[in-house]
Amino acid sequence: MPITTAPELFDVAALPPSQLSTLLGQVYQGPLEPTPWSSLLEAIRQQLQASFVTLVLRTPASERPGLIVNASAYGPLLPGEPSYSEHYYAVCPFLDWPTDRIATADEVFGDDAWCAHAFYLQYLKPLDLRYILTSNMRTEAGVECALFVSREHAGRDYDAADKALIGILLPHLKRAVDLHSTLDVLESERGLYAGAIDRLLVGTLLLDESGQLMKSNAAAADLLAKQDGIHSRHNRLQAYCSVENRALQKAIQTTLAQHLTAASASCEVIALSRPGGEAPLSLLLRPIPLNYCADDRSRRPAVAVFIRDPLGSPQASRATLRKLFQLTATETEVALLMMDGLTLDEAATALGTSKNTVRAHLRGVFAKTGATRQALLVKTLLNSVVALA
Repeated sequence: MPITTAPELFDVAALPPSQLSTLLGQVYQGPLEPTPWSSLLEAIRQQLQASFVTLVLRTPASERPGLIVNASAYGPLLPGEPSYSEHYYAVCPFLDWPTDRIATADEVFGDDAWCAHAFYLQYLKPLDLRYILTSNMRTEAGVECALFVSREHAGRDYDAADKALIGILLPHLKRAVDLHSTLDVLESERGLYAGAIDRLLVGTLLLDESGQLMKSNAAAADLLAKQDGIHSRHNRLQAYCSVENRALQKAIQTTLAQHLTAASASCEVIALSRPGGEAPLSLLLRPIPLNYCADDRSRRPAVAVFIRDPLGSPQASRATLRKLFQLTATETEVALLMMDGLTLDEAATALGTSKNTVRAHLRGVFAKTGATRQALLVKTLLNSVVALA
């Protein structure tokens, strides 16, 4: 059966419009669920009176696990089920089926041949699964996935109405799988960028449209906990100095206004003094453009706050530093101490050696990095990829 949304499919499926609308809603809700499409698979299972519904989102391979979502009468996994990804997928007879073909195992193999098939005997029969309805899919973005619906031995094979229901849902499911793939890529990119920001010790905070704190990374949370120049009170940012606090609140309100006008290129900057008299914190506030309208009860990020502590040291990787500049182990330690702003005397004390020894190793670092003085060395190291590794 080719994948189509021809009018006759709706007649054959004979689903009330309200029920079909619910199923389609679950198709597009799937990418946002903690277990993708779990509600849809369970709805299909109940509608088709199946024991087990499986969505293969990523086919297993020797170098990677598969991404397989299950809904069954027993919960997400069948009792005693071995790893389908690691063993049984290798002998699955449905891998080479044409895409967009909806058919049952009995139709393709015949009753006797199917019941004698190794996949049925070794995997399905012990789990009391007899009738299989399946379709392989290839989305517009090239994602290959598959849907399986299984019934027990006491059930019956699938009829035209069952296939019509799957035929109606599959074009929408393929579009939703592409949405899920896009969201997955964006989440991976977000994680990489967030990790890089963390290693650079840049504090990041998100404020909602009322100016309340929504989210913070580890560096920002550490600064707020120390209350060293900035803290959170009743979920709102507060500065240590009252005069600077008024300036901070004004900057937040200005940025909130820019958020409503989608002025993403604008920014506010402010320096906040600290109780101990150390170098002040520097803050940059940017509006997050308002790209959609939502219910007033929804909390939406409106302001991004970036905080730099001049006393902080980026988390440099020793292995990356050594590999990038071909440094020895001791030269690496000297370079890291220079990045931390230590003098030769302080570095000698930290390493338990003499100042002359540190100076000798520092000359080696200069030669390998191309720096000619300590300030240029620090600039070279901080501007390299070392802190991002």
